[in-house]
Amino acid sequence: MTDPVEGPPVQSADAGMGGGGADTPPTPSAGTLIDDIEALIADARNWADAELVYQKSRIAFVIASLKRSLAMSVAAAVLGLFALVGLTVGLVIALTPHVTAWGATAMVAGGLGLGAFLCVKAASRAWGELMGAVREDEEQV
Repeated sequence: MTDPVEGPPVQSADAGMGGGGADTPPTPSAGTLIDDIEALIADARNWADAELVYQKSRIAFVIASLKRSLAMSVAAAVLGLFALVGLTVGLVIALTPHVTAWGATAMVAGGLGLGAFLCVKAASRAWGELMGAVREDEEQV
């Protein structure tokens, strides 16, 4: 008669995980640990690549938004300046019959000069407060 074909030894259900019996916990094999580390490294690379692409797209969006915002701000400033020039010319024309052309020009220019002086004074005061706060911080350090 012929011998039956011998296969691998039959193991119990507990012994399949690389450990002993019920007393000892299963220990991972070296191949599984290396595979897990390689998978972790691959996941970390994928995450880093995805994060880099995400941050690049955010930067591109911010730059495009800043360009658009700057363009609209410049357009608003130009239109505002045109409106002020129109208002100034209209004011001179409206005052001319009452105080002559030179008087109207002097009144409008004087009012604009006074407004500019008050703005410069307020800016100077704000700058002084800022510098005072910076000096206090330097003295504390």
